[in-house]
Amino acid sequence: MIALEKSGANPKDYTIIGIPGQQLQVYYSFESGFVDAALLSPPVTFGAIKKGYYKIMDVGAMVEMPGGGLTTMSKTIQSRPAEVKRVIHALQLAKDEVRKSKAKTVELIGRLLKMDKEAASDTYDAFQTTLNPTGIPNRAGIDNLVRSLQVQGRFTDRKVAFNDIADDRLATEVAKELGYKLP
Repeated sequence: MIALEKSGANPKDYTIIGIPGQQLQVYYSFESGFVDAALLSPPVTFGAIKKGYYKIMDVGAMVEMPGGGLTTMSKTIQSRPAEVKRVIHALQLAKDEVRKSKAKTVELIGRLLKMDKEAASDTYDAFQTTLNPTGIPNRAGIDNLVRSLQVQGRFTDRKVAFNDIADDRLATEVAKELGYKLP
């Protein structure tokens, strides 16, 4: 909905439906003509393009959203901050290794997701655009996430602040310790 608005379209001019199942079910609904357009993710996107379908909108490039991340209870952050920091640190190091080791990561993607090398490489490249380099929750992304939930009719009775749903203190500490350039 947010991407439609950003493109200048009125979301009310479209009927948006949820199709249960995974990406392939969404793709099959699109391919069968049941729907006129579908929100697809790699590697399904690449198969659709190879079959001659067009990408008409790159939602990920238009709407900043938090990608990945770590979720825990507030009381865990308060009672075991050193443990949470170690997990954040390990995730950041793993992400850095993924970023530096394309060949190894493409091989892993291909093996785990049962993809050919070209699709795995394309998936890796698409995934790179979603990686947050510092691991610090992005306020604009969190705001868009809240807005997308409100468009669905959830949390419309109140203003949801960043601090109500995200805590960036420990991630910021880890980013500083790892020597990342902070905004």
